[in-house]
This record gives sequence, C-alpha cells and structure tokens, in this order.
Amino acid sequence: QVQLVESGGGLVQPGGSLRLSCAASGFTFSNVALSWLRQSPGKGLEWISEILTGSASTYYTASVKGRFTISRDDDKSMLYLQMSSLRPEETAVDHCALGAEASWTVLGSWGQGTQVTVSS
Repeated sequence: QVQLVESGGGLVQPGGSLRLSCAASGFTFSNVALSWLRQSPGKGLEWISEILTGSASTYYTASVKGRFTISRDDDKSMLYLQMSSLRPEETAVDHCALGAEASWTVLGSWGQGTQVTVSS
C-alpha cells in the first residue's frame, strides 16, 4: 500500500532554513504528481506546493513563492522541500501527499507529517 514518511522537521529560528524529505513506497513514484501540505495549529490541511511528473513543473502558494523549493528524485522515490526565510506563522506539521493541488483531496493519501517549529 501507499506509504509516505516525512522527516527533517525541527526547531528553527525566524529567518532560518530547513530541508524536509519524504520517502515514498507502494506505488510507481515517477508516474505521480506530489505535493507538500501544511497543517497549522488549530487549522486544516493547506496545500503549499506541488511538483509534476518528471519535475516538469512546480507550483507554490503565494506566501512561500521565492522562499521554498520543491524537488523530487525519482530514482530514490524521494520528495523534498527546501524552506528558507522561515516565519513564526509557518509553525506547522508538514505532510507530503499524492497528487497536485486539484487532486490531493480526492486521492486522500498523505503521510503522518513532520513538525516544523519556527521560534526564537
């Protein structure tokens, strides 16, 4: 079955950087668009970025554009999110998910997430 396991979260000061990773298994990784989602305290899941198959295109929500970079390694079945200039309001549990912005809710498959805490 589909497994998505995130890692790389932690405590970082405002303005700092983190690189999240997602190890995937149970499906043909290279054939699937993938996304990163965020769940802030007390809120629902929010889409923040996607990468299409073959790394052909990437998309970001406006608030992270220019600061975050999504990438994938199809040979290793890994998804990444490089985050820089982090803000306190980006404290959240970040999840990787199957699908793009328009489809992740329908596919309904995401990992348990990794905690990102931005605080001084």
